[in-house]
Amino acid sequence: MSKAKSEEERHFYIALCAKENYSARELSRQIDSGYYERYMLSKEKLLPEPLKGLKENPFLDTYVIEFLDLPSSYKESDLRKGLIRNMKDFILEVGKDFTFIDEEYRVQVGGKDFKIDLLFFHRGLQCLVAFELKIGEFKPEYISKMDFYLEALDGQKKKENENPSVGMILCASKDDEVVEYAMSRTLSPMMVAEYQLHLPEKSILQKKLQELINMPLLDDGEVGKDE
Repeated sequence: MSKAKSEEERHFYIALCAKENYSARELSRQIDSGYYERYMLSKEKLLPEPLKGLKENPFLDTYVIEFLDLPSSYKESDLRKGLIRNMKDFILEVGKDFTFIDEEYRVQVGGKDFKIDLLFFHRGLQCLVAFELKIGEFKPEYISKMDFYLEALDGQKKKENENPSVGMILCASKDDEVVEYAMSRTLSPMMVAEYQLHLPEKSILQKKLQELINMPLLDDGEVGKDE
């Protein structure tokens, strides 16, 4: 906990450890990846209207998947296969309430097969969660494709006791204004997030968070007082 720069951050990780049952290695990784800062910055983002009624929002605006070790030039299939090979690390990043179901999950509509990149079930939300992976920048047409997948999941796979399926479009980058316009008329619960293949600069994340919530930082002397 000596890496925590504020009382709020320290208490956040204590609560997260209790909830997720982290090992020392897992906690260290979360701190190094700026999980607290990314979580807090994500909370400040306005949720799409269909998601506002959910009891909790387990999604981040930015995911760090530094464990993939992908080549400089890679395809969407490489990204998907890399996440499958490193599913334990990916679950650590997205949260242990996510249970992996399958890759390239098939739904059939009109006699044709369609494949969802990754399908999960979220225990807290009690719903299916479809992940679509994109190696480039977010494009508005991705929304209609996810709408289609969620409609198919709800019509064919969702059980009566489950909530409507949720979609996550994970892109290499996104323009928030483009995302906002693209999602303004959709009635499906979905999110758009970006991923990073390297650990972020925590100082940059801390500065963004400080500017957002005016959070006071502890100096190095204060950090060690409670150890």
